[in-house]
Amino acid sequence: MNTSSHSAGNLWSAVLRQTAHALHCGALHPIQTSLTTVEDGGVRFLIRQVSSLASLARKEKSADHGGPKAAANPFLPCDPDLFVTDISDNHFVLLNKFNVIDHHLLVVTRRFELQENLLNLADFSALVSCLAQFDGLGFYNGGPAAGASQRHKHVQIVPVPLDAAHPVLPIEPLLAAAGTDRAVSTVHGLRFSHAFVRLDPTLATRPLELARHAFHAYLSLLDAAGIRALDVNGEAQQSAPYNLLVTTRWMMLVPRCAERTEGIAVNALGFAGTLFVRDDTQRETIGRLGPMTVLQRVAAPMPA
Repeated sequence: MNTSSHSAGNLWSAVLRQTAHALHCGALHPIQTSLTTVEDGGVRFLIRQVSSLASLARKEKSADHGGPKAAANPFLPCDPDLFVTDISDNHFVLLNKFNVIDHHLLVVTRRFELQENLLNLADFSALVSCLAQFDGLGFYNGGPAAGASQRHKHVQIVPVPLDAAHPVLPIEPLLAAAGTDRAVSTVHGLRFSHAFVRLDPTLATRPLELARHAFHAYLSLLDAAGIRALDVNGEAQQSAPYNLLVTTRWMMLVPRCAERTEGIAVNALGFAGTLFVRDDTQRETIGRLGPMTVLQRVAAPMPA
């Protein structure tokens, strides 16, 4: 796999430079939110509520970025003002046009692939090339029922921490007590269906080896969740929707049964401990039910 010069350590500076440019020319549309926290099950969940203007921007996103009535693919061609770099022969990196979290990145396949296709080694190589250069959380929304709004395959990355006042991911206090070996397991205290695995920490400085290690761990997570590969026109597609969270230290997969509950949409970041609501009513619903119950309702049961 050939990589650009940014894979040698220049990616973050390229992200900062392109963000400044995209803000200056109006290509980037940050969505403003107000933040509250809700404690549930040993996790301090971050609840981000969008403003009315942000809601309008999200509707524009659906219209412009592959919503149900939009046939255009925003990635082919991509907006040059949002383009960060070619990260490999197979993938490039974009800024997320409508970002809630600063420096939210998309790692996009160069040729069209369906979002429902299973991830492959090239996807992990591109993702890990990015994660090796700054502390971030990679995530994947496997299909519309898992929160995906685009048909074109892309993995996403947000820098960590998700909020300056909270130095680690909200779920990480529970992960600290999980098993220390690298076998697939579950995390005590997470009340939604999931499969968890630790990655080899000695590979953090060797991205190509880490990518291979993570890819094989991903296959084990799929197997544990009962998600199979289906051959559809020669492409390996998922048998069911799921979310995937990836760091250089661990991975977690969550099988999905629904995209939302009580009107509250949930994507992969929900299972990392941050939920998004559009108004006070939804925020109050999360407070009443508890975030763990919200997540439990949209996660599919694990196989017996």
